[in-house]
Amino acid sequence: MRKLLRMHGRPRVSVTDKLGSDAAANMKMGLNLEHHQHKGLNNRAENSHQSPRVLEEVMRRFKSARNRSERHVPNPSQLGNG
Repeated sequence: MRKLLRMHGRPRVSVTDKLGSDAAANMKMGLNLEHHQHKGLNNRAENSHQSPRVLEEVMRRFKSARNRSERHVPNPSQLGNG
């Protein structure tokens, strides 16, 4: 953490999950900054550190809205006209 502070300067905000000891660590280092605690705020940064294989697996499970709607709409020729 100290090396990051030397390289990039003092941050304005610290974004972490709901772990309370993160705020205590910032205070111990003498950083008086805003501490945003939320379990979902840091997900974008954490997901960018995943390996490409994991990201490809997630994309394979993704189904577009168009494909989803085509799967559930019945074919008009299969509908009876009365």
